[in-house]
Amino acid sequence: MNSVGEACTELKREYDQCFNRWFAETFLKGERGADPCGQLFRRYQLCVQKAIKEKDIPIEGLEFMGPSKGKAESSS
Repeated sequence: MNSVGEACTELKREYDQCFNRWFAETFLKGERGADPCGQLFRRYQLCVQKAIKEKDIPIEGLEFMGPSKGKAESSS
């Protein structure tokens, strides 16, 4: 599947390959540790954000994966 921005498609493929390799070879074996794909993900994320702005895609009201600065703490 291609990315929202044509310029981001190769970064997406690189990240997907890295993630799938890590998931199969490390995570599913119960191993934990550093995220070897984090830097690739950040580069891809920045590219997608730029493409969204350039294409003027409305994103108001959408929630995204990742930490939220204004997220309310659970009271349980």
